[in-house]
Amino acid sequence: MKPVEIKKDIYWVGAIDWSIRNFHGYTTNRGATYNAYLIMDEKITLIDTVKAPFSEELLERVSHIVDPEKIDYLISNHVEMDHSGSIPRVMEVCKNATIVTSAPSGVKGLTAHYGNYPYQPVKGGDTLSIGKRNLVFVPTPMLHWPDNMVTYCPEEKILFSNDAFGQHYASSERFDDETDLSVVLEEAKKYYANIIMPYGKQVQGAYEVVKSLDLEIIAPSHGIIWRTHKDDILNAYYEWSQNDPKDGAIVVFDSMWHSTETMAQTIAEAFKEKGMSVKLFDLKVNHNSDIIPYVLTSKYIAVGSPTLNNGMLPTVASFLCYLKGLSPKNRETFAFGSYGWGGQSIIQIEEQLKACGFHICLDKMSISYIPKKEQLEEITKSILSLS
Repeated sequence: MKPVEIKKDIYWVGAIDWSIRNFHGYTTNRGATYNAYLIMDEKITLIDTVKAPFSEELLERVSHIVDPEKIDYLISNHVEMDHSGSIPRVMEVCKNATIVTSAPSGVKGLTAHYGNYPYQPVKGGDTLSIGKRNLVFVPTPMLHWPDNMVTYCPEEKILFSNDAFGQHYASSERFDDETDLSVVLEEAKKYYANIIMPYGKQVQGAYEVVKSLDLEIIAPSHGIIWRTHKDDILNAYYEWSQNDPKDGAIVVFDSMWHSTETMAQTIAEAFKEKGMSVKLFDLKVNHNSDIIPYVLTSKYIAVGSPTLNNGMLPTVASFLCYLKGLSPKNRETFAFGSYGWGGQSIIQIEEQLKACGFHICLDKMSISYIPKKEQLEEITKSILSLS
């Protein structure tokens, strides 16, 4: 459990969670890391901790560099427990450390979680001198909690960016140029879509701040550290935060006896015939959080379900609930499905899609029992007629 030096006297001392597969409803198929950083200066400074079960891993890595008791400052950029969970254990060891956190939300949140410690509240623009280096604090509220802030070290040109630009990705490598960039960007997109997407306006504000900084390294709280491909992730965040996809379609459904599935396949083929990139997701085998990255970049969203007990299938209801919470907006959408004698599910889906803030681009597509060839042809014509 050795640390990794990311710049002279600045170390990654976090933890790797190889086994986690669910992060409060978000599948983490490639695991996760909880990144913490140690700066050796006149005042020894630890930036963030790790999830509580990994506290000893953190302390062991620190111990390779310095006796943890000598830590002077613990910077808490974010109260959430995957960042702050080891604070009680760290403070047992670092008896003389002061916790630096945002005012007032950081102090309030840490006190609520862990009780009273020596807190030093900071606000936007405050600077902490730790010797040869200074740490500048920039509030980023609602990215993605009210207490969030980032920490910038101008002398080293490092931004400790908290949740921004992170990925849930376990790897023995620490830097973007040591691993497969396409995989890292895929995980960054999934992270953004499932966690950051509701806060696009705040992302745009933070983006402007970050672009104004002289940066060599972006060190997030999860995943790979950016040093070679900083522009790739910054440009991706800018594009995602616009929340304005121009093309592409996804078809999301569940089916009982394949009738709604047949409709879904017809819809997907029609979008393909229209020249669009399309993805088909059967909710029996696809997790909500694995679909959301495609919501992020798709203009059209079609959702279908048969009717069960006067309502939609539970998997479809779950997807729509999850989708609404992420507030993607600016999408074209419609509902579809087969039914026996009621057909309430299709009406309910359309209402939920409206509640998401989407524009209904086609009227509900309802077919009783098994779709006939001419009914499927009408579906295709409707899709092809979209502007």
